Order: sequence, then structure tokens, then C-alpha cells
Amino acid sequence: MLRQTVISTNIRSIGYENNVLEIEFLNGRIYQYKNVPREHFEYMITHAHPGTYFSRFIKDFYNYTRIS
Repeated sequence: MLRQTVISTNIRSIGYENNVLEIEFLNGRIYQYKNVPREHFEYMITHAHPGTYFSRFIKDFYNYTRIS
């Protein structure tokens, strides 16, 4: 999945494909969050603080799998 680099204190890049949001953290770990509406991805890549948005609206609300 292609990811876009973002400016964040804990997220390196974010990708989206087929309702799956993929997040690469600065520590190198990559997670995929399932059934996430595209609007979340679009907002995260333009938000001034994508890590804060992630913590408030994604982290505890969607099932995920660690892929790396």
C-alpha cells in the first residue's frame, strides 16, 4: 500500500486502500485498521496534528492488525 508522509511526533506515514487505513509509526511499526471511512484518511493527511486525530478517532474505534 502506498503511504503519504505526514508531519507528526509519532506517525511517519499514512495510506488508505479498500477501507483499510495503514499507519506507519516513527518506531517502525505498521498497523492496518479495518473498515475505516475514507474521510478519516483524508482528514489525517491534512490535519496539523495527525497523531492527535488518530488517538481521538481511530485508535480505540477500529479493529487492527500489526503487519510489521
